[in-house]
Amino acid sequence: MDKKILFPGSTIGIIGGSASGIMLAEAAKKMGFKVIAYNSDEAAPTVQEADLGITGSYTDHGKLQDFAERCDLVTYESENVPSDVIAFISQFTAVPQGKDALEIAQDRLLERAFLEQVNVNIAPYATIVSLDDIYQAIGSIGYPCVLKPIQKGFGKRRQQVIRKQSDIAKCADLIDLGTYVLEAWVPYMKELSVIVAKEADGALNLFPVIENVYRDHRLFESIVKCELDSAVEEEIRRLATEIAKQLNYVGVLEVAFFLTKSGTIYVKRIVPALHKAGFVFDKATNVSMCEQHLRALAQMPLPQVHYLQPTVMVALQSSELEPMHTQWVLKDNWYYRFYRYPQMARTRAPGYLLVLAESTAAALQQIEATGIWSEPEQAAEKDIQ
Repeated sequence: MDKKILFPGSTIGIIGGSASGIMLAEAAKKMGFKVIAYNSDEAAPTVQEADLGITGSYTDHGKLQDFAERCDLVTYESENVPSDVIAFISQFTAVPQGKDALEIAQDRLLERAFLEQVNVNIAPYATIVSLDDIYQAIGSIGYPCVLKPIQKGFGKRRQQVIRKQSDIAKCADLIDLGTYVLEAWVPYMKELSVIVAKEADGALNLFPVIENVYRDHRLFESIVKCELDSAVEEEIRRLATEIAKQLNYVGVLEVAFFLTKSGTIYVKRIVPALHKAGFVFDKATNVSMCEQHLRALAQMPLPQVHYLQPTVMVALQSSELEPMHTQWVLKDNWYYRFYRYPQMARTRAPGYLLVLAESTAAALQQIEATGIWSEPEQAAEKDIQ
């Protein structure tokens, strides 16, 4: 489809149903766009927020075509939308993000091949199709390491951490389910990411570097600005820029990194879509992640991103809402955002909290002092997914 500029009154289609879709729909309507949402659940908040919701599966080509033909362009709001669905929709309307970057990000082998081509540092890995492959690869990969399916989206239920030789036998049933990668465990000190906005002409606009804290495979905190050596920060921004340049993509994407104690930087993953770590920029910068994404899609000029104030985003869990009541009536520098999932949805992430302070250390101290988010004594080992 030909590229075109969108003006207020134009229609943007949003496919997918994560928290990013809700935020994107709200931002689009504020900018004067009409919103059509496509989701399998008519009660999904993105559908409820949209001017029009179309309910259907990813295999219903009739409904997908109807959705696409009603939109001036379509955007996928997470990396979990199948790339073949985007290829199909692209026959009927513009999808500026395209499917190429999505295909790369959804397949661990394609992602690693791409990163090797860009010549960036990634964790040592091997392709695994049989149990014998693990025994042969372990000599070069070393312990500990982790076995992961090449297709993302299964979470930890299809992964196996291997700490010693006897753990290899535990992988037997997993191997029967498909092709895997065996990846070295990176002993990282910090997990960092960069949100990049890419325009149709290839111009890039980077947000400040984020420090992300994960607990039990879920994003817990995103911190801006994080304390980093200037040389490390410069190198991370350079790597994110180089990766984004090589991707056939328009819109906002995330590049995530591991930083070890020795200062070595590994690229963890690419997310060619909105990532909830970027919600921290609702307050930390002069423009939000969602607005920057929409401006890139609509071919509007992108404002230069300027850092405003130290901000920490905390991804909330349902169990934390009642303990927060005290903070609700005390803290004038705490800002809340709830996604309004339907009551029947069993989500543990109802929204997020933004804490503003004179420094990130002060914000983190405030959060810790409440005792609400105290880390369990038996804290889960750091996740490398």
